Amino acid sequence: MNSVRREHLQNKKRIVIKIGSSSLTHPETGDLNLMKIEKLIRVISDLKGQGKEVVLVSSGAIAAGRQALGNRKRPETVSEKQAYAAVGQARLMMVYQKLFSEYNQTAAQVLLTKNTIIVEDSRYNAQNTFDELLKLGAIPIVNENDTVSTHEIQFGDNDRLSAIVAALIGADLLILLSDIDGLYTDDPKTHPEARFISTVDEITPELLGMGKDTTGSDVGTGGMSAKLAAARIATDSGSDMVIANGDRVEVVEEILEGEERGTLFFAHENLDFDLIHYITNEY
Repeated sequence: MNSVRREHLQNKKRIVIKIGSSSLTHPETGDLNLMKIEKLIRVISDLKGQGKEVVLVSSGAIAAGRQALGNRKRPETVSEKQAYAAVGQARLMMVYQKLFSEYNQTAAQVLLTKNTIIVEDSRYNAQNTFDELLKLGAIPIVNENDTVSTHEIQFGDNDRLSAIVAALIGADLLILLSDIDGLYTDDPKTHPEARFISTVDEITPELLGMGKDTTGSDVGTGGMSAKLAAARIATDSGSDMVIANGDRVEVVEEILEGEERGTLFFAHENLDFDLIHYITNEY
């Protein structure tokens, strides 16, 4: 039954894919996992070949900075995170541009802050930039501008950011790739009896109560509560959303083929939804 409900995913045209730091790095060292990044780029390039528009929201700047600077310890202070992000964002984009070019694709960097979305002129310009990049056939690679944006480093996460981007550009589908299979009734790592939830028709207060503020990753920031917050933004703006395990990036292709992978949140466009009101009250 669930597979039938997912058949419409095959027709999605404008897709936002978010991949977390834990899915981009080696768990043993925190270094970038180049083989996985190359596989992700191959998947995205193939989606482009099918005529789909893809925006990638990529974490990993701070992790890449740690690798470049030879520091295995997760930074704690804001200034450390900003410095690592400054080094790591450049390295991360270098990797993306080099590998995308091997598949005859052009990557474009887009760095956003909360103010970019809140300020009307900036938001309008950002929207136009995305539209023009997609029209030109480029693949926008989005991240928070951690180097100058202390608020995002302390409280933000790329789960919410990816949902905001999806709402901004009118995406058909948002895929969150993380280190979990999807939504459970409780944390399956500590509660083996937790039940997996395949589809979500409505985000209820009970569902929000299942979210966890913590993350077990040494490099990531977004727990389940952040993913549910992202689901609220995406589905209210008219986009379906899937949370899936990024251990195998091929799962993106399987999702778009209508296979039962991860947790699917169905869009239910809310005519009263105001993205700016949500951002200013949520953060």
